[in-house]
Amino acid sequence: MTFNSFEFLVFYPIVAALYFLLPKKMKWPMLLIASYYFYIFYQAELIFLILGTTLISWIASNVIERTESKALRKTCLALTLIVCLGVLFFYKYFNFLSGSIASLLGMDSPVILNLVLPVGISFYTFQTLSYVIDVYRGDIKTEKNFFFYALFVSFFPQLVAGPIERPGNLIVQLKEANRWDKDNAIKGAKHMIVGFFKKICVADMLSIYVNQIYNNVAEATAIGVIIATVMFSVQIYCDFSGYTDIAIGCARIMGIRLMKNFDHPYLSTTIKEFWSRWHISLSSWFKDYLYIPLGGNRCGKARACFNVFIVFLVSGLWHGAAWTFVLWGALHGVYQIVGTLTVKHRNAALGKIGLTENSTAVVLVRRTFVFALVCFSWLFFRANSISDAFTLIKTLFVTGWDVGLSETLNIMKLDTVGVLMSILSVITLIMIDNILVYEDSRDGSELLVKNGSFIYYVWMIIFAWAVLLSQDITSTFIYFQF
Repeated sequence: MTFNSFEFLVFYPIVAALYFLLPKKMKWPMLLIASYYFYIFYQAELIFLILGTTLISWIASNVIERTESKALRKTCLALTLIVCLGVLFFYKYFNFLSGSIASLLGMDSPVILNLVLPVGISFYTFQTLSYVIDVYRGDIKTEKNFFFYALFVSFFPQLVAGPIERPGNLIVQLKEANRWDKDNAIKGAKHMIVGFFKKICVADMLSIYVNQIYNNVAEATAIGVIIATVMFSVQIYCDFSGYTDIAIGCARIMGIRLMKNFDHPYLSTTIKEFWSRWHISLSSWFKDYLYIPLGGNRCGKARACFNVFIVFLVSGLWHGAAWTFVLWGALHGVYQIVGTLTVKHRNAALGKIGLTENSTAVVLVRRTFVFALVCFSWLFFRANSISDAFTLIKTLFVTGWDVGLSETLNIMKLDTVGVLMSILSVITLIMIDNILVYEDSRDGSELLVKNGSFIYYVWMIIFAWAVLLSQDITSTFIYFQF
């Protein structure tokens, strides 16, 4: 079951109604059943994986907390890491590694298994690992009730594509007897509307034009690569943050607050800032459970740069079993290292001409430059293969400038109506994204009247229905594949 499906539009109101009608002791069992039904509806044959991961991590965490033996504690932690990451590796990376080794050794027939990627496996694996590691560190106490812990791992709004929740935030809230609250309902509904708008009216629409370039690289032009890549930067933001908005909205209506996962990432002035605003739950996970354990920035500048590069390589591999994702992660690692090593020199140069890093002109230039760097990296992320990526780069910088804008738009099947709808959807997105953030920090019910934002939400609903009725472009969320 996906958020942008008719089944979910039936499923969620029933779950929300039951949540508020049932007594406290029945709320969480109902949510557990609903969460597993949500997963089974999408991929019933692999339900045993999330069950097994949940059981192993729960047993290990209980042993870790109860024993005083350091050796046994370390053994339980190691076994959990091996089993959970082993399952993730097998289903997600075995064929990739087998093919890469065969290619390296010049073998004609690599061992390729007929494996189905378990939906959401990267997300729920990281959530279970953070739980066991936090118990090992003594940061949290274990949950004695296995079924309640299973709800933490499988909570349906964020099960498939995050945010990757920490036990200290989510478990406590799941235990509360939340009652119907008008303010939560209004704010949650707004998040859901914005999320659906981002997915249906922006991401799915732009994907049509992006695919014309990235799925037909031989016909690509330099202008087409630029337009398609910028469009993809908007598409992936709206696709992923749209999922997050719907997840946050679903939970918020029930009085449960999931962590913020996006914070206007394309307004960043450095790559480091970009990663503090983009997929925040994953960035913070890697910081807490990989970067800091590697030594962070406590072991000198050279080691800190190495640690950063390792984190981004792993991050790239986490996103997908392909060299395109590895290069994408490595590129961001290089970006951040170069930015860190040159920051003093850049600020000194600004001082010599009477400017500071907070000057309006400097901020504008930096935002533009960072956006350009991020867009270039998205080229690798979106490309279907390494060869496609380098073909597009060659087209962009060498061979693709002999075709003009008009012919490029024809190749992309981007007519006047498509241009206008794309521009209109992005403008609406910018306005409503800002309104949503503003309202969420204050009393949304008052602002609904004062700022007339109600009109924007009605407009988004009408726009979404118009798009759905006019074109069959609805697709699954991009991050479902991770």
